[in-house]
Order: sequence, then C-alpha cells, then structure tokens
Amino acid sequence: MEMKLPGQEGFEASSAPRNIPSGELDSNPDPGTGPSPDGPSDTESKELGVPKDPLLFIQLNELLGWPQALEWRETGRWVLFEEKLEVAAGRWSAPHVPTLALPSLQKLRSLLAEGLVLLDCPAQSLLELVGSTHPRKASDNEEAPLREQCQNPLRQKLPPGAEAGTVLAGELGFLAQPLGAFVRLRNPVVLGSLTEVSLPSRFFCLLLGPCMLGKGYHEMGRAAAVLLSDPQFQWSVRRASNLHDLLAALDAFLEEVTVLPPGRWDPTARIPPPKCLPSQHKRLPSQQREIRGPAVPRLTSAEDRHRHGPHAHSPELQRTGRLFGGLIQDVRRKVPWYPSDFLDALHLQCFSAVLYIYLATVTNAITFGGLLGDATDGAQGVLESFLGTAVAGAAFCLMAGQPLTILSSTGPVLVFERLLFSFSRDYSLDYLPFRLWVGIWVATFCLVLVATEASVLVRYFTRFTEEGFCALISLIFIYDAVGKMLNLTHTYPIQKPGSSAYGCLCQYPGPGGNESQWIRTRPKDRDDIVSMVRKGLSDFSSVLAILLGCGLDAFLGLATPKLMVPREFKPTLPGRGWLVSPFGANPWWWSVAAALPALLLSILIFMDQQITAVILNRMEYRLQKGAGFHLDLFCVAVLMLLTSALGLPWYVSATVISLAHMDSLRRESRACAPGERPNFLGIREQRLTGLVVFILTGASIFLAPVLKFIPMPVLYGIFLYMGVAALSSIQFTNRVKLLLMPAKHQPDLLLLRHVPLTRVHLFTAIQLACLGLLWIIKSTPAAIIFPLMLLGLVGVRKALERVFSPQELLWLDELMPEEERSIPEKGLEPEHSFSGSDSEDSELMYQPKAPEINISVN
Repeated sequence: MEMKLPGQEGFEASSAPRNIPSGELDSNPDPGTGPSPDGPSDTESKELGVPKDPLLFIQLNELLGWPQALEWRETGRWVLFEEKLEVAAGRWSAPHVPTLALPSLQKLRSLLAEGLVLLDCPAQSLLELVGSTHPRKASDNEEAPLREQCQNPLRQKLPPGAEAGTVLAGELGFLAQPLGAFVRLRNPVVLGSLTEVSLPSRFFCLLLGPCMLGKGYHEMGRAAAVLLSDPQFQWSVRRASNLHDLLAALDAFLEEVTVLPPGRWDPTARIPPPKCLPSQHKRLPSQQREIRGPAVPRLTSAEDRHRHGPHAHSPELQRTGRLFGGLIQDVRRKVPWYPSDFLDALHLQCFSAVLYIYLATVTNAITFGGLLGDATDGAQGVLESFLGTAVAGAAFCLMAGQPLTILSSTGPVLVFERLLFSFSRDYSLDYLPFRLWVGIWVATFCLVLVATEASVLVRYFTRFTEEGFCALISLIFIYDAVGKMLNLTHTYPIQKPGSSAYGCLCQYPGPGGNESQWIRTRPKDRDDIVSMVRKGLSDFSSVLAILLGCGLDAFLGLATPKLMVPREFKPTLPGRGWLVSPFGANPWWWSVAAALPALLLSILIFMDQQITAVILNRMEYRLQKGAGFHLDLFCVAVLMLLTSALGLPWYVSATVISLAHMDSLRRESRACAPGERPNFLGIREQRLTGLVVFILTGASIFLAPVLKFIPMPVLYGIFLYMGVAALSSIQFTNRVKLLLMPAKHQPDLLLLRHVPLTRVHLFTAIQLACLGLLWIIKSTPAAIIFPLMLLGLVGVRKALERVFSPQELLWLDELMPEEERSIPEKGLEPEHSFSGSDSEDSELMYQPKAPEINISVN
C-alpha cells in the first residue's frame, strides 16, 4: 500500500523531474563554490593517507504535526559538528559537538537490523527511491526551490565534490510497528528539494514508527546523523557490501563511545568544537591498514617536533665539508623559486601587509634614528636611519634566502653603537672612520663564518635560547613604547575636567542613556556579504586602527607630537660627505685594533641574525621554499660593508617586525565546515612586500607633507602592540603565569601531564634569571659583553642537561643534536607517545596548532 502524507503531491512534483546526476552538478558548479586560491579544507581521509572520500553533509528532516497537519521540517544538520534549528529564535545554533543518549544508538541498531538495507541502489530519483512511478513535468514555480538551494550561503562553505545524506524521522499513529530503511545510492543524484543545499545525495535513512513517549525517533534520527558524520563510519559504510558490514561499522562506533555519567553534567549544555581536531590514525579500521600497508603512521606536528627536534631533517643545516658549500647550496635552492617570489605577491593580502609593515618600519626607523642621534651626538640621525633602512632592506629582500625577514636597527646593536661612540670619544678618535674599520672586520668575520658553514650551529639554538632572546626584544619594544608615552605626559599633560584648556572628558551615561536592543534576526542571505566585510576588516584591522587614530587626532584638534621626517637629503653631521674616510684623524694602527670590538659585534650579529632566522623558519610555519641561513648571513656581511662605508646604521633581522610580517601573510582555507576552524595553509612566501615596504621607506623622505599628520602616539601604539603580542605568544610567558596560579586553577595542559609542576617552575625560574641578567647587562656599562651573554644562553641550556632528564627537556624545551643521537627513540617512546589520547594537546607546546603564527595582526 502506498502511503501519502498531506502535501506530498506538491513535494513529488517539485522533486521528481529535477533530479540531476552528480557529474552534471559538478561540471557547472555555483560560481561562489569553486575551489578557492587557498584550497579547500582538508578532511580526515587526507590525513589517513587513504583515497579521499567526498565530504558528507547530513540533514535531519522530522515529520511533525501528527495528527492534524503533517509536514516535513528540517531540524538539524551536520558536516563535522551539529547545528540545531532554533525555531523560536529563527536561526541555526552555533556548531557544537553532538551528545547522544546511549539507548538511542541501541534502538537504532535494532531497527536497522530488522529493517530494510539497500546498498548500491540504482535509483535515479526520489520517486524511484520510495517505489513510486508518477513522473510529472515541473512548472517554472516548482523550479524555485532548486535555485534557492544553489544560492544557499552554506554551499560556499562546502568544498567541491561534497555529497549529502538525508535522515527522515518521525511518528505516525497508524503504524503498528517501527519502520526502518537505510539506502546507499550507487550513483549520487540531487533529490530535488529534499536537502537545503543542492548536493548529490549518497545516503538515505528512513526511521518511522508509532507514537511513543519522549523524543524517541528524534533522538534516533540524531543518532543516525551523527553516525554518518563520523569519518570512520563513513569510510566503512561506503564500502559495506551487506547488512553485516553496516552493523559492524555501527558496533565499531559504539566501542569508541565515551559515556558521561548522569547527574554530573548538564545535558542541555553544548560542547564547543575543539581548537584542533584529534588525529584519526588510531581509529583506522583494519581494512584501511591493509590499504596503507606497513607504513609508519603519520605523526602530528607536535609529535614530530618532540621526536626529531626542530631542525633534524633541514637540508639547509647539513654540512657539505667544502668552503662556501652551504652558501652555494642555498643559492641553488632559491634560484628556481625566484620568479614565483614575485608572482606569488599578486594578492590583495600583500597590499594590507605592505601598509602595516611600512608604518611599523617607519616608526622603527624614526625611533632608532632619534636614539642613534642622541647616542652619537649627531654623527648619525633620522635621515641615515631612513636611507639605511631603505637601501639595506631592499637589497636584502632581493638577494636573501628568506625574504620575509625585515632588516632593522635593533636594541642590542644600538647599545653596541653607543658604547663604540663612548669609546671613540674617550680616546679622542674620529668616530665614523673607526666605525668603518669595525664594520670591515665584522664583514670579514661573518664571511669566514659563511665559508666555514658556521650557520649549522643554529641546531643548538633550542627554544630556551629563542625564548630568552625573543622575550628580551619584546620587553625592549614595550619599555620604549611605554617610556615615550610617559614622557609625552610632561610635554602634553592630560587636562582635568573643568580646566580652561582643551581636554578629553569622559562621563558614564545615565541609567537611560545606554541601551541596546535586538531588532530582528539577520537574514540568512546576507551572511556571505557580512562574512566578506568582516574578512576585509580583519585583513586591514591594523591599518584601519592607525587611520582611525589619525582621524580622531585631526577631528579633535589635539596638539600631539607628529611624525618628523627629514626634509633635505644630506648627512646629519655637517661638513661630511656620504663616503666615510678610511682613516680621518686616526692613526693607521687603529684599523687593526678595531678587530677586537668587531669580534664582539660579530658574535652579536651572528646570534641576532640566526636566532631570528631559526624562529622564522620553523617547520610549524609550513614554508615551502626553504630557508637560507648561509645566504642570509652573507647578505648581512655585504650590507655591513656598505652601511659602514656610507656612515649608515648597521642592520640585522628584526625579530618582532619579521614575525608580524609573516603573520600578515598567513594563508588559511576558505571552504570550512560550520564549526571548523580555517586550516592554516602556510605563509605567502614572496619578495615583493618587503621590497615595496623599503622602497616606500626611502620615498618617505619626499612624503613629509603627508606623513607630518601622523601622531607619534599612534606609532608608539604599534610598537607596544607588537611587543605585547610577541611576548604573550611564547611558551615562556605562559609558564610564568603558572607561577602565579594556584594548582587547582591551572589549565589541564599536556605539558603538566608529563613534567612535575616543581620541575616546570624550576625551568621557568632559570629562564627568568637569565632574562633578568641580560636586561641588567644591557642597561649598564658592562653591555660590551652583551654578545657573549647571548652566546652564554646556549651554554646554560647545555648545562641544564645535568639538572633535567631528557624526558623533561623533551617537553620543556627541545633536545640538542647530541641528545638526539645518544638517546634511542624507543627509550622515550612509552612516555612520549600519545598513548592516552590522540586528542591531547597543549597550549604550552611551541606552536602546538602548527599552523598558528605567534603574532596576530588580524
């Protein structure tokens, strides 16, 4: 007997004639759903190394209104997570991890075991699927639902090739016993308006039965949808050949179900999606293991980092044994990528990065130029800082192995310049000629380091050294920004309320002066437009903040200090030309004596440059074009000669600005399932953004009429933001927070599961002591030995091997090369491997999500 529900005739008419084969649908997809330049989101099947199955969109339709007016209504949908239709609010709920009652799964299994199971069903339409043969021609009005399906904003979040699965559940009073059916179509087809998104359907599940207490069929429908949304169940059911295989897949799912005890949690609470999905390797069915063969399971990025260290397989750090062998290898490695280094920059994101980094670079040039002028009594100044930044930075971007690096004056080098000038003044030396010979010797020592492949020693720069240096530079940024802001309070005091002078008076609004209301729910068809606007605002957030600050300053007419740019192109020191005399008034033997301070500066340049390079080239950033440690140091050495001869400041890689540059170029997937975080795809590696930044910096000398309207407090804010963001992103800062946090309030971090808390505090205290010692030395006349203290960080880390076990250092830091060779991997395997749960992750692991970059500018 054929059963028809009220309204079914119209449903059949609009559905039957409009069935479209999946191949036809994929051949002409919606314009907004094609693959994005950044690529679609990865699925678990790709991670498992097996043939990639299409992503499955599951929709739950329920039969409501018995017995008066029956109608099918969509009540839930799944891609990776569950979304419930909140009827009263007129919207979809936030994606969340679904929770099921165990009886619903058991009842579903019994219903499927006794019901109808059709695998590889040849049906080509919904009417064929339900056993009806009443073809009708659809009118123009009946085609409208299909057009709405194609225009659904959800379609843009699904990758090309996605398929649909439909679950129909409900209660019918005239049924004497439950009715269950599970169908897998041989060829997926679009079943009219059965789903809200126009996708070819692969699975169809029908669950009907007599009326019962509670939400029995609703929960069974949810259970079926959750099963279909599970990657392992999908893989198994796509390859099932009979009922036994289907039930075996369901049983395998039940074996991994986690039960929450009643009365210990709120069933109405919704569990938010995790920050990163756990590895699915341990859930591999035996069939998948046979397909994959005896290959070693793929490790997560965190596991790989702990197992092999950060530089274990880096070809850039393999010694060749030949003079300049590493430099030659770097050049050969980078030459094939050179054309793409410019073509890959043809993207709107690069424009935003240029504006942001340009303002940061100009601020840095002005700040350090002014400090350098004070330190050298006007021998160098802002103009030299602008010119040197433009020349050295542009040349480095054109020739370097890692063009994402931003060259700049740094705090440690500025300290050395101040000491060198003080030394020259005390011994009545001509400063610039003496500085020229120091630069020549530094370039010579750096070339020797390049020739002997000394850059391979960066393998000894573990996270302990990197964090100490990064924390020091970040604190210098914060200290300078706060100090300059406090100095402004004396020159430009804050006016109190009632003062006759201008001021800013903030008053808290009265009880009726501040209120907000929800007028209506945002229409669904505007979600994609709002998303595009939000994405644009996030890409240009830093630039917009700067423009907003400039606009407020101009609108309110505040007498704030403005950006001062040199108006004339000539050296700051009167009477000197652009080329520095080799000797000046100095005796010739000072050119030889300059080798001693040059040796200390060479150590500082090597440490400053290579620590930054190690941080930027970590495997977590997924750089595809490789690093160039030897080539970068060679470029710095050549530029050291050039800047010394022209009397310009010395430049080296700037850690904080370089990290901000990389983060402004991060690529993320666009096609993301609801609740899924965008996948980090890597960095947009190219040379053009840095090159344009430094060209604009040089041209800023001629843009003084425009740049003079930028308030200096806005630029100090950039400094403060970058310093705070860099400092708060390292593991060291998080461990410092643990020192001030009671144990019962500490987060459940993976690090604390493997290392006793007292040992964590001891390691943090040692790092704090080293950081404090570096700061004290930098701020006192003993700063001349500051380069040696940076080198001493490596020695301190080596000494920690006598205090901490290799297992503890594996989690607190990283193993040095000798430790990796002397300790068998199997010796660490039981404790290190993620045997407890693949979902374990830690916010304290260096770049745990491995795709996330330390400094966020969006």
